[in-house]
Amino acid sequence: MGLFLGGKRGAISEVNIVPLIDILLVLLVIFMIMPVRRQGLVAQIPQAGPVEFVPTPVDVVVVQVLADGSFRINQQPTAWETLGARLEGIFRLRASRAAFIKGDGVVEFAKVASVIDVMHSSGVDSVGLLTPELEKGL
Repeated sequence: MGLFLGGKRGAISEVNIVPLIDILLVLLVIFMIMPVRRQGLVAQIPQAGPVEFVPTPVDVVVVQVLADGSFRINQQPTAWETLGARLEGIFRLRASRAAFIKGDGVVEFAKVASVIDVMHSSGVDSVGLLTPELEKGL
């Protein structure tokens, strides 16, 4: 703060802020140069354990139409009258509602079409035709 004596008005006082700005700049430089030590908590990151691949069993439902007119569901003989009820029982608790139909070498298409119709009415969403090449992959 400076004080000026004299003049007609008497003593005049003014605030000299230049030294305050100099001090602030010096403090700013000091704090910028000082290394900031940040210390946090020690984190224990979990490590990946050995991954064991357990293949889920594939429960494929195959409805087989034989040449003599009989039917099988996964190699179990089934009568035409109980085909729809057995399929409903199989697919009642399943999330996947897909099944395959397999015909013998000489089967009328009308029988296969009627089995596909029964499968759709029993709650099967998608029906695939099983060929010998696809059967090798299952």
